[in-house]
Amino acid sequence: MPQVPQTFDALAVRTWCGLALQALGRAREEIDAINVYPVADGDTGTNLYLTVESAAAAVEALFAGYETVAGSTVPLADAIRAMAHGALIGARGNSGTILAQLLRGMAQVLAADGETAHTDGRGLSLALRNAADSARGAVAHPVEGTVLTVASAAADAARGAEGDCGTVALAAYAGAGTALTATTGQLDVLEHAGVVDAGGRGLLAVLAALAETFTGEAPRPYGPGEGSGASGISGTPDATGSADVPGATGLLGETGTVGTPPDVLPAGARGSGTEGAPGVAGPRLPDRDGSGAEAACGDASAEDGHPAFEVIYLLDAEDTAVDRLRDRLDALGDSLVVVGGDGLWNVHVHVDDAGAAVEAGVEAGRPHRIRITHFGLGDAHTGAGAGRPPRERAQRAVVAVVPGEGLAGLYAEAGATTVLARPDEPPASGELVEAVRRAHAREVVLLPNDADLRHTAAAAAEQARAEGVRVALIPTRSAVQGIAALAVHEPGRRFDEDVVAMTSAAGATRYAEVAVAERQSWTMAGICQAGDVLGLIDGDVAVIGTDVTATAEAVLDRMLSAGGEMVTLVLGDEAPESITAHLETRVREAYLAVDTVVYRGGRQGALLLIGVE
Repeated sequence: MPQVPQTFDALAVRTWCGLALQALGRAREEIDAINVYPVADGDTGTNLYLTVESAAAAVEALFAGYETVAGSTVPLADAIRAMAHGALIGARGNSGTILAQLLRGMAQVLAADGETAHTDGRGLSLALRNAADSARGAVAHPVEGTVLTVASAAADAARGAEGDCGTVALAAYAGAGTALTATTGQLDVLEHAGVVDAGGRGLLAVLAALAETFTGEAPRPYGPGEGSGASGISGTPDATGSADVPGATGLLGETGTVGTPPDVLPAGARGSGTEGAPGVAGPRLPDRDGSGAEAACGDASAEDGHPAFEVIYLLDAEDTAVDRLRDRLDALGDSLVVVGGDGLWNVHVHVDDAGAAVEAGVEAGRPHRIRITHFGLGDAHTGAGAGRPPRERAQRAVVAVVPGEGLAGLYAEAGATTVLARPDEPPASGELVEAVRRAHAREVVLLPNDADLRHTAAAAAEQARAEGVRVALIPTRSAVQGIAALAVHEPGRRFDEDVVAMTSAAGATRYAEVAVAERQSWTMAGICQAGDVLGLIDGDVAVIGTDVTATAEAVLDRMLSAGGEMVTLVLGDEAPESITAHLETRVREAYLAVDTVVYRGGRQGALLLIGVE
C-alpha cells in the first residue's frame, strides 16, 4: 500500500482535490441523469465537476507558486483556503454552490489558529460538522432529502468515530451512503423518479475521495442495509468498481474507483447522462412595456411551477448588505443559496425576473461573473415510472456574449444563454464552450457581439463542433447587432435558413457607442484628451465632444443621414438620465417613420450603445 498521510496537511488537500475531480469526471453523466430536484435540468454532475475543477486549479496554482521558492513548504491553512476559494469563485449551480460552502466550512476549522490541533481525526470530524452547519445556514429554506441531509449524516457519523483521519473519513462516507439511499423516500419527486438525490450522490463521491486520500484505497460502493459497524465498509471492489452488493454499480466504473449506492439510476439512464441547461424555447425579445419578457419566460415556469431562470454571480459586498440581499432575493424566487464571506460571496437563485435578481446584487455591492441560464421546456424525466428517458437536447439554442447585466437579462428573457464580458476581461474560449454546453442543444448559433472576440469565438466553435454540436458563428461586432439577429431568430425553420436570416439582420444594423476617453490619443476624428466624450461609429471614432448628450445626438444624426427604420438605444448605468428623452424627441421630430426602442444595459462599459436598422 502506498504511503498515505495520517493527518490533514497541504499534500492531503492536493491529493483530495485530484481524486475528487477524477471521481466526478467519470460520474458526471450518471449524476446528471438522476438530477430531478430542485429543477430537472440534468446538470448536477457537470456543475459539481466544474466547481471541484476550479478548486483543484486554485490548489495547483498555490503549489506552483511555492515551488518557485527553494525549500518552501505549503502550509495547510493556505492549501485548504485555496481549495475553498477556488470552489467559491468557480461554483456552478445549486449543488456546486452548496459544495463551495461545505469546503469553506471545513477550511474555517482546518485553517484556524493552532492548526496542529485541527489536523488529526478529531479535527477532521469538527471540520465536517462545521461544513454541514455552514452549508445548511447558507440555504434560505433547507429541505431534507437533499445534499444537506447527506452532509449532516456524514458529520454525525464522523463525530462517532475514533481514530485517525482515515477512520473518520470512512465513517463519514458510510454515514453519507446510508443517508443517500434514504433520500428517495424523503422527497416525492425522488420517489416518483426512483432515484436518490443527485447532489447528495455527488457529495458521496467527494467523501469517498477523501477516504481514499487517507487510506490509499477506494472504499467499496455503499448500498442499502450495509454499514452496521463504525466504518460501514466491508469487502473490496471487483474489477468493475463494484463490491459484493447485489445490483451495485461502481460510481466510476473502473478498477479501484470510488463507489456509489446501487439502484440509484432509473432504468436505461446509466451511461446516458446529459449536460448543461435546456435550450431556448423561443426568440421573442421583451417589448418596451415588459409584456414580451413575461411571454418569453412564462413557458418554463407555467408548466411545472418552477421559475424560468437560474441566476448566479460573484458579489463583492459587506455582510450587512448581503443580509438585505438574501431577503430581497428570497421574495423574488426560490433555491436561494448565498455562500462565502470576508467580502466575497457567491449568489445562486432561481427566478422568473433575471434582471431583478441582478439589480438586487448591484444594490448590495459589485456583482461580476454573472451567469443567467434559461431552464427552457421539459425536464429530465418525462413520462411515468422509473424507465423515463433523460431529458433530450433542445434542437437549437443561441449563445451570446453581452457587455452588461441589463443586456444579459434581456438576452436571457429572449431565450439565449449568455456569457458576460466584463470590462477589460473578455471571456476566454473555454467560457464560450461551457456556455454552449449549458445551452444543451444539437444546433447552436454563437453571437460574439465584439469584433475583438472573433478568433476566441471561432476557437470555441471548433471545440464545440468536435463535441458533436452543430455551431454557426455569426460575426456580430456589437450587442445591438446581436439584438437584431436574435429578434429574427426562429428555431422552427431550417438551421441554415435561420442562420442566414440572423446574419442578414445583424449585417443590416449599423452600430455605434458613446464612451469617455481614458487618455490622450490620435483618432480618425482628431486628437482626443482624457475625459473627452467619444462617438464611435462602426468601431472608429467619428465625433469628439465634451457633452454626452450632444455627442450622442451628433452620432445619431450621422447614422440616420444614411437612412434607417429602427433606432435601438442601450443605456449604461453612468449615462445621464435625460439622454433617453432627448434622443427619442430628436428622432421623432427630425426623422419621420423611424421608431426608437430603449433598453438598460447596466454596467456595460460604454455610456450608450446605438443601433440603426
